[in-house]
Amino acid sequence: MGEARRRTAQGLPPRTPKPRSNGEPGAGKPWWSLDRSQTNRFVSWTTRGAWIGIGGLVLFWVTVRFIGPAAGWWTLADG
Repeated sequence: MGEARRRTAQGLPPRTPKPRSNGEPGAGKPWWSLDRSQTNRFVSWTTRGAWIGIGGLVLFWVTVRFIGPAAGWWTLADG
């Protein structure tokens, strides 16, 4: 038996849907009051930070794999 039929059989009113968060401060989580522009700014900063980290990792790998051995700073164990 479905939820709606059970509620009707018990004489209960239809269930009201939960309020949705619409991006207003305090909507949904009162302890986390970010509006939509702050959320978008956070996403853009973290995305930029991730790309900077990826670039740094690639630069580190190129240095360890190619630049260091070519400059004579160290030798690779597999080469």
